[in-house]
Amino acid sequence: MSSRIPLAYNPKVLELFRNPKNLGKMEDADVEALAGSIACGDMIAIYLKVDKETERISAATFESYGCAANIAASSIMTEMIKGKKLEEAWGVNWKDISDELGGLPSVKFHCGILSVGAMRRAIRTYFKEKPRPSWMPEEPTPDEKHALEEEKLLEILTKRVQKRMEARSRRMQETKENK
Repeated sequence: MSSRIPLAYNPKVLELFRNPKNLGKMEDADVEALAGSIACGDMIAIYLKVDKETERISAATFESYGCAANIAASSIMTEMIKGKKLEEAWGVNWKDISDELGGLPSVKFHCGILSVGAMRRAIRTYFKEKPRPSWMPEEPTPDEKHALEEEKLLEILTKRVQKRMEARSRRMQETKENK
Protein backbone atom coordinates (compact mmCIF):
# COMPACT_ATOMS: atom_id res chain seq x y z
CA MET A 1 0.00 0.00 0.00
CA SER A 2 1.39 3.39 -0.97
CA SER A 3 1.98 6.03 1.66
CA ARG A 4 1.89 8.81 -0.89
CA ILE A 5 -0.82 11.40 -0.46
CA PRO A 6 -2.36 12.55 -3.75
CA LEU A 7 -1.91 16.22 -4.60
CA ALA A 8 -4.97 18.42 -4.48
CA TYR A 9 -5.14 20.17 -7.85
CA ASN A 10 -7.76 22.82 -8.41
CA PRO A 11 -10.40 22.30 -11.15
CA LYS A 12 -8.64 24.55 -13.69
CA VAL A 13 -5.40 22.55 -13.48
CA LEU A 14 -7.33 19.30 -13.86
CA GLU A 15 -9.33 20.66 -16.82
CA LEU A 16 -6.17 21.79 -18.66
CA PHE A 17 -4.51 18.46 -17.87
CA ARG A 18 -7.46 16.54 -19.33
CA ASN A 19 -8.04 18.96 -22.22
CA PRO A 20 -4.82 20.88 -22.84
CA LYS A 21 -4.91 23.84 -25.21
CA ASN A 22 -2.28 24.28 -27.92
CA LEU A 23 -0.92 20.76 -27.51
CA GLY A 24 1.18 19.39 -30.35
CA LYS A 25 4.17 20.02 -32.53
CA MET A 26 4.04 23.07 -34.80
CA GLU A 27 5.55 22.05 -38.12
CA ASP A 28 6.07 25.61 -39.38
CA ALA A 29 7.34 27.14 -36.12
CA ASP A 30 9.77 30.04 -36.39
CA VAL A 31 11.50 28.89 -33.24
CA GLU A 32 11.40 25.98 -30.83
CA ALA A 33 13.11 25.06 -27.61
CA LEU A 34 13.40 22.01 -25.38
CA ALA A 35 13.69 22.15 -21.63
CA GLY A 36 13.74 19.64 -18.82
CA SER A 37 13.81 19.60 -15.05
CA ILE A 38 16.00 17.37 -12.93
CA ALA A 39 13.61 18.03 -10.06
CA CYS A 40 11.12 15.63 -11.58
CA GLY A 41 12.25 14.51 -15.04
CA ASP A 42 9.58 16.51 -16.89
CA MET A 43 10.30 17.69 -20.43
CA ILE A 44 8.71 20.43 -22.53
CA ALA A 45 9.10 21.34 -26.18
CA ILE A 46 7.78 24.82 -27.01
CA TYR A 47 7.02 26.08 -30.52
CA LEU A 48 6.44 29.72 -31.48
CA LYS A 49 5.24 31.37 -34.66
CA VAL A 50 6.35 35.03 -34.68
CA ASP A 51 5.28 37.90 -36.94
CA LYS A 52 8.67 39.20 -38.03
CA GLU A 53 7.50 42.79 -38.56
CA THR A 54 5.75 43.26 -35.20
CA GLU A 55 7.62 40.58 -33.19
CA ARG A 56 4.21 39.43 -31.98
CA ILE A 57 3.59 35.76 -31.18
CA SER A 58 0.86 34.61 -33.56
CA ALA A 59 0.83 30.98 -32.37
CA ALA A 60 2.31 28.97 -29.52
CA THR A 61 2.13 25.21 -28.97
CA PHE A 62 3.85 22.68 -26.75
CA GLU A 63 4.60 19.01 -26.28
CA SER A 64 5.04 17.68 -22.77
CA TYR A 65 6.32 14.63 -21.03
CA GLY A 66 5.24 15.33 -17.50
CA CYS A 67 2.69 15.47 -14.76
CA ALA A 68 -0.70 17.21 -14.62
CA ALA A 69 0.84 20.46 -13.32
CA ASN A 70 3.45 20.46 -16.10
CA ILE A 71 0.84 20.02 -18.81
CA ALA A 72 -1.52 22.60 -17.30
CA ALA A 73 1.29 25.16 -16.81
CA SER A 74 2.51 24.72 -20.38
CA SER A 75 -1.03 24.94 -21.74
CA ILE A 76 -1.91 28.13 -19.86
CA MET A 77 1.48 29.69 -20.69
CA THR A 78 0.83 29.25 -24.43
CA GLU A 79 -2.58 30.88 -23.98
CA MET A 80 -1.05 33.77 -22.03
CA ILE A 81 1.65 34.61 -24.60
CA LYS A 82 -0.37 34.30 -27.82
CA GLY A 83 -0.84 37.76 -29.34
CA LYS A 84 1.86 39.31 -27.16
CA LYS A 85 5.03 40.94 -28.41
CA LEU A 86 8.14 38.94 -27.55
CA GLU A 87 9.13 41.53 -24.93
CA GLU A 88 5.72 41.22 -23.24
CA ALA A 89 5.89 37.42 -23.34
CA TRP A 90 9.37 37.56 -21.80
CA GLY A 91 7.81 39.34 -18.82
CA VAL A 92 5.50 36.41 -17.99
CA ASN A 93 6.83 34.60 -14.92
CA TRP A 94 6.05 31.39 -13.08
CA LYS A 95 3.94 33.23 -10.49
CA ASP A 96 1.74 34.65 -13.29
CA ILE A 97 1.23 31.11 -14.55
CA SER A 98 0.44 29.77 -11.10
CA ASP A 99 -2.01 32.64 -10.49
CA GLU A 100 -3.69 32.10 -13.86
CA LEU A 101 -4.14 28.44 -12.95
CA GLY A 102 -5.71 29.39 -9.62
CA GLY A 103 -2.61 28.19 -7.78
CA LEU A 104 -0.29 25.22 -7.84
CA PRO A 105 0.77 23.08 -4.90
CA SER A 106 4.14 24.39 -3.66
CA VAL A 107 5.85 21.13 -4.65
CA LYS A 108 4.74 21.85 -8.23
CA PHE A 109 6.00 25.45 -8.57
CA HIS A 110 8.88 24.08 -10.65
CA CYS A 111 6.35 23.20 -13.39
CA GLY A 112 5.60 26.89 -13.88
CA ILE A 113 9.31 27.67 -13.77
CA LEU A 114 9.97 25.00 -16.40
CA SER A 115 7.35 26.37 -18.80
CA VAL A 116 8.68 29.93 -18.41
CA GLY A 117 12.25 28.70 -18.86
CA ALA A 118 11.32 26.89 -22.08
CA MET A 119 9.46 29.94 -23.41
CA ARG A 120 12.36 32.27 -22.60
CA ARG A 121 14.81 29.85 -24.16
CA ALA A 122 12.69 29.89 -27.35
CA ILE A 123 12.63 33.70 -27.38
CA ARG A 124 16.38 33.83 -26.79
CA THR A 125 16.86 31.39 -29.68
CA TYR A 126 14.71 33.61 -31.91
CA PHE A 127 17.22 36.41 -31.41
CA LYS A 128 20.30 34.20 -31.81
CA GLU A 129 21.05 35.48 -35.32
CA LYS A 130 19.71 38.98 -34.64
CA PRO A 131 20.88 41.79 -32.38
CA ARG A 132 19.90 41.05 -28.78
CA PRO A 133 17.14 43.47 -27.73
CA SER A 134 17.90 45.76 -24.79
CA TRP A 135 15.12 44.21 -22.67
CA MET A 136 16.71 40.75 -22.84
CA PRO A 137 19.45 40.05 -20.28
CA GLU A 138 22.80 38.96 -21.69
CA GLU A 139 22.95 35.97 -19.36
CA PRO A 140 20.22 33.35 -19.01
CA THR A 141 17.65 34.10 -16.31
CA PRO A 142 17.22 31.80 -13.29
CA ASP A 143 14.12 30.33 -14.99
CA GLU A 144 16.17 29.53 -18.10
CA LYS A 145 18.93 27.98 -16.01
CA HIS A 146 16.44 25.92 -14.03
CA ALA A 147 14.91 24.58 -17.22
CA LEU A 148 17.91 22.64 -18.42
CA GLU A 149 18.40 21.84 -22.05
CA GLU A 150 17.70 18.25 -22.98
CA GLU A 151 21.39 17.53 -23.58
CA LYS A 152 22.41 18.95 -20.18
CA LEU A 153 19.65 16.99 -18.47
CA LEU A 154 20.83 13.76 -20.09
CA GLU A 155 24.44 14.57 -19.16
CA ILE A 156 23.53 15.08 -15.49
CA LEU A 157 21.39 11.94 -15.34
CA THR A 158 24.12 9.89 -17.07
CA LYS A 159 26.70 11.07 -14.53
CA ARG A 160 24.38 10.10 -11.68
CA VAL A 161 23.89 6.62 -13.11
CA GLN A 162 27.65 6.21 -13.69
CA LYS A 163 28.42 7.22 -10.09
CA ARG A 164 25.88 4.74 -8.76
CA MET A 165 27.25 1.96 -10.96
CA GLU A 166 30.82 2.74 -9.86
CA ALA A 167 29.79 2.71 -6.19
CA ARG A 168 27.98 -0.59 -6.69
CA SER A 169 31.01 -2.06 -8.44
CA ARG A 170 33.28 -0.96 -5.56
CA ARG A 171 30.91 -2.50 -3.00
CA MET A 172 30.85 -5.78 -4.96
CA GLN A 173 34.65 -5.77 -5.19
CA GLU A 174 34.97 -5.11 -1.46
CA THR A 175 32.54 -7.94 -0.72
CA LYS A 176 34.63 -10.32 -2.87
CA GLU A 177 37.84 -9.26 -1.13
CA ASN A 178 36.32 -9.75 2.32
CA LYS A 179 35.27 -13.36 1.58
